[in-house]
Amino acid sequence: MIGLGDIEAAAARLAGQVLQTPCLESRTLSQITGAQLYLKFENLQYTASFKERGACNKLAQLTPQERARGVVAMSAGNHAQGVAYHAQRLGLRAVIVMPRFTPGVKVERTRAFGAEVVLHGDTLEEARAHAHALAAAQGLVFVHPYDDDAIIAGQGTIGLEMLQAQPDLEVLVVAAGGGGLIAGVATAAKALKPDIEVVGVQTRRFPALVNALTGSSWPSGGNTIAEGIAVGAPGQRTLALARRYVDEWLLVDEEDIEQAIVLLLEIEKTLVEGAGAAGLAAVLRHRPRFAQRKVGLILCGGNIDPLLLAAIIERGMVRAGRLARLVVSTRDLPGQLARIAQVVAEAGANIDQVQHQRAFTLLAAQNVEIELVLQTRGPQHVQEVMQALQTAGFAVAQR
Repeated sequence: MIGLGDIEAAAARLAGQVLQTPCLESRTLSQITGAQLYLKFENLQYTASFKERGACNKLAQLTPQERARGVVAMSAGNHAQGVAYHAQRLGLRAVIVMPRFTPGVKVERTRAFGAEVVLHGDTLEEARAHAHALAAAQGLVFVHPYDDDAIIAGQGTIGLEMLQAQPDLEVLVVAAGGGGLIAGVATAAKALKPDIEVVGVQTRRFPALVNALTGSSWPSGGNTIAEGIAVGAPGQRTLALARRYVDEWLLVDEEDIEQAIVLLLEIEKTLVEGAGAAGLAAVLRHRPRFAQRKVGLILCGGNIDPLLLAAIIERGMVRAGRLARLVVSTRDLPGQLARIAQVVAEAGANIDQVQHQRAFTLLAAQNVEIELVLQTRGPQHVQEVMQALQTAGFAVAQR
């Protein structure tokens, strides 16, 4: 297994090649969670992900013969861009195999770094098998996304940087998929500070490491907004390191991750993808576990589809009570909608959407349901708007 020396050597190779990202306290998030939170902004890397650390460390150690042959990798996202970018920087041929379902924007970003993109297979397993076949047929060096000593050591440099910047950290909360990030970070952190706690986080829909290390049998599969950690099986190297150095595992749900994405965007003005928000999601969900402790979180990636982000923000506004849906029942008379709109405006809310419902209702034929989606200041304001409508003589309910 790799050790601190391997990670320190990786840090020397990465100097000047990847960004040494800031690790800063978030006072507002600390107040919200009750812990003292320090954020490691890996979403500020050039490819917006920590993945380029491992890729750079791996490619920098290739022999002249291997460099001449080129590399191949399989990825539907951040690993692809990390390998493609550093291969281009080092003047290497890079072939990236991506499943056919990969979003077009990720395909084009990878091509923009000069990689040859091959779309193959309807699953990650099919794409991976094709990448291995290309490696064998063309003599390319296969660059594994996580189960490789050089990759793990590269990711471990994040742990070095966090403890250099904030040596008093007591806990590191790290998202995990295949395990490359948490294996490297835990190895570095435990070597530098043996009493530090390392807590791994997985989404409840993809708990491969949790199942393997705790003996649980959570089902795996389905859609998740944390696709960066949606890995069906961990690596053998990463599993061994995680078993040795990770103290505890926590699971988070989709709504936890959505809430964390919105909070980071609103409070820290920083954009993260689902996997990048998993650490904060765990702290939010398990607040007593981290209360009054100095906690380091890694915002490991910021590549998120804009349409998905828009949906997450809207859902977050609903959960916060800042978007509310009210149904007003009234007589179907001219001017009623104008009266309702006037009451809402005087109560200080803004109408986002409005819909008349005459057919699909159990009300009398002379009545109508008017569904309003309102922009409000929060739950208390919603109650004030409802009270104003009731005072004006309208029947109103929140849905």
